Amino acid sequence: MVSDLNFQEENIPYTIKEAIKEAKRCLRCKNPQCVQGCPIDNDIPDFIFQLSKGNFGEARAIIGQKSNLPAVCGRVCPHELQCVGHCVLNKKDAPIQVGKLEQFVADFDYEMELITERVIAKSRGKIAVIGSGPAGLTVAGELAKAGFNVVVFEAEKEPGGILLYGIPEFRLSSEIVRREINKITSYGVSIIPNTMVGIDITIDEMFKQNFDAIFIGSGTALSRELDIKGKEKKGIISAVYFLRMVTLFNENYIERKAISVAVGDKVVVVGGGNVAMDTARTALRMGASSVTIVFHMKEEELNATKSEYLSTLEEGVTMSFSSNSVEFIGDEKITGLKVIKDGEEKIIEADKILIAIGSRPANRIVSSTEGIDIDDKGYVITKEKPYGMTTKKGVFAGGDVVHKPKTVVVAMKEAKKVAFGIAAYVDAVKLLDL
Repeated sequence: MVSDLNFQEENIPYTIKEAIKEAKRCLRCKNPQCVQGCPIDNDIPDFIFQLSKGNFGEARAIIGQKSNLPAVCGRVCPHELQCVGHCVLNKKDAPIQVGKLEQFVADFDYEMELITERVIAKSRGKIAVIGSGPAGLTVAGELAKAGFNVVVFEAEKEPGGILLYGIPEFRLSSEIVRREINKITSYGVSIIPNTMVGIDITIDEMFKQNFDAIFIGSGTALSRELDIKGKEKKGIISAVYFLRMVTLFNENYIERKAISVAVGDKVVVVGGGNVAMDTARTALRMGASSVTIVFHMKEEELNATKSEYLSTLEEGVTMSFSSNSVEFIGDEKITGLKVIKDGEEKIIEADKILIAIGSRPANRIVSSTEGIDIDDKGYVITKEKPYGMTTKKGVFAGGDVVHKPKTVVVAMKEAKKVAFGIAAYVDAVKLLDL
């Protein structure tokens, strides 16, 4: 039986009246804990205050000083661990819903066309950005607004990176991602799709095209493998690959038969983070008859946010905690996963097993360029001065390819710092050349 769940965005936005009412509850604390909880130090009390007075354009301008992706952050940031989780009104179990207010302001700005950024002359230099995920888009937006000519190289048919291909449509609509990207291109940023750096073009070739600096924001494209007996069997699939293929299907790029989970399949997901939750919920939407998440630690040790976890349970996903995966069962094709739980062996039946235990960078870019050092796990090594520069002069890196997979807003925080590092570097080089 096919699930009646669909991919429609589950988030219900505030109306104008609801947003203003929520904003008026803000206490405007002298030492706002919400700002301390925000990785990019968004001026939360100030934008909420302007919103409470109906000054939507001013609220959007305040948010725009720190964030290039407010409609995205308002939807997918783990607010309960950041701004909302730090609100003093948690003591009364009634924290200000900062994320929903940020989303409202960004959506209202788009619908009413309130803010149009002034495109300034691109006279400070030419920058190449590899990858169009949160880090790449942040660097591109920051540098374009600062007067740099920015060109983004993207391997996929369409820009967006993990925002488009890694977060399910029911959590973050592809139209929202496209809208945010259009905002960034309006600053004068160019995007070249279907271009795989390391194959179609190399970093050295980019420098020959007169780029003054290059930013690597390619993320972590390779999934980590569950290294247990039977890992060569058919039916074991990367969760990241599965989510990407579902996005391509929903965008009519591929046919339904290309999706690894068939209608009626019993699915097991291994992992305990938000990706595991997203994968499980997506498998249900693709028609899985049952989905079980296997996690090796206890419930309280889940990496997923509480809201994501609760949504997963509500949709009927089964959880198997304190279950150590020890063997993939089956002949050529898997029929189940053997786990050890409470000292006893147990086999969980499965037609497909989706692995969501993390990812790591591909080495395609660094292997095609001399002089970029990586650590023993494949992450790019960067410097503090200029911030974000690799061991190769003029090449910078940021986001998941450097600091290991984290949240969208953490990638943005680091990318903003790298953007300042790139600007300082290019300005210094041009000054010395005078």
